[in-house]
Order: sequence, then C-alpha cells, then structure tokens
Amino acid sequence: MAEARSDLTAWLARWAGKYPRLTAWVEENLEETLSFYRLPRQHHKHLKSTNMLERLNEEIKRRTQVVRIFPNAQSCLRLIRALAVETHENWLEQHRYLNMEELREHKKLIMRHAA
Repeated sequence: MAEARSDLTAWLARWAGKYPRLTAWVEENLEETLSFYRLPRQHHKHLKSTNMLERLNEEIKRRTQVVRIFPNAQSCLRLIRALAVETHENWLEQHRYLNMEELREHKKLIMRHAA
C-alpha cells in the first residue's frame, strides 16, 4: 500500500500541470483508487482482468443477435437478466476465482490490528 501511495503521488506530481481536473479527481478518490490493495494478496491476480465481463458481454451480444428484433425493451431486458442469472449460477457452481474464506480471514486480521 505504501509503495502504491508513493507511486501515485509521483504520478500526480508529474501530471498535475497538464491534467489538473484528472489529478484533482484522483486525489479526491484516493481511497477508492487504492481499495484493491486492501484485499488479500491471493485475490489480486483475479481482479486485474475484465475477462469475465467481456465474456458476459459477448454472450449477451450473441444471444440478442439471434433474436434480432424484440417486441419491446422489457423483453430484451428479460433475456439479458436471464443470461446474467445463468452466468452467475454457473460461476458460483463451476469456478472458484476468489476464495471468500481468505477474505474473511483478512478482514479478521485487519480488525485485530485496528483494535
């Protein structure tokens, strides 16, 4: 976390003159920006990728192109919701990208250090 903060501080100093609005926004949202580092290290490799979202978007595109014309927006939304639910259920049953027990232990450790 300390290394990330120092890198971000150097980045802000470098770009503050050229992009003042962007750097001001980053400074205002610093804690959200660094929230990645508050998670267990074992989760980091799984959170660096958007592959799961890209795959879901591809599946939505593929399935909506099969239908081609929807009678109304609600029918399209129902299909997308069904795909999202199906993807969520498959993800829960088949893949274990993130071990939630590690996250629970990490939170307990943080609470102990805070106390």
